[in-house]
Amino acid sequence: MTILWAILLIAVSFICLLTVLLTLPGTWLMLAATALVAWLRWDQGMISPWTLAALLVLAIAGELLEMFASSAGARRAGASRWGSVGALVGGIVGAVAGTFVIPVPLFGSLIGACGGAAGGAVLLELSRGRPADQSARAGVGAGLGRLAAVAIKFGIGMVMWVIIAVAALAP
Repeated sequence: MTILWAILLIAVSFICLLTVLLTLPGTWLMLAATALVAWLRWDQGMISPWTLAALLVLAIAGELLEMFASSAGARRAGASRWGSVGALVGGIVGAVAGTFVIPVPLFGSLIGACGGAAGGAVLLELSRGRPADQSARAGVGAGLGRLAAVAIKFGIGMVMWVIIAVAALAP
């Protein structure tokens, strides 16, 4: 029965991992699924508290990196503080809008997040009186930063998935 739980956990975690590409909280869903199996199979010692702690740290790191990467990308491209705020807010709004407006499975949210981060940075830079070329440069930096953030979070999610798989299958 334990092997069945392990296979189920690994499969569910993989599906959760794919939701990271939708800019959804896939790493948190992986942690929640693993915590649920750990609780249900506590008497079997299937998942240790140390594994859950490691997954929690990774999920927090992924979230923080994703949240601030578009701002950092905008800042590196010369954006002001307002441009960075625009990138952060625009990325969130774009991800939600992209899910519904761009009918490309798995990538509508990603495209929306990157475009929203770029648009938010450009919009607030222009509203603060910055020249169009500098605002556009900040927007490109924000969009690329957001794309890098999703890639980094997906990489963290892959590490989490491997940890879950090893913990579930290890005797």
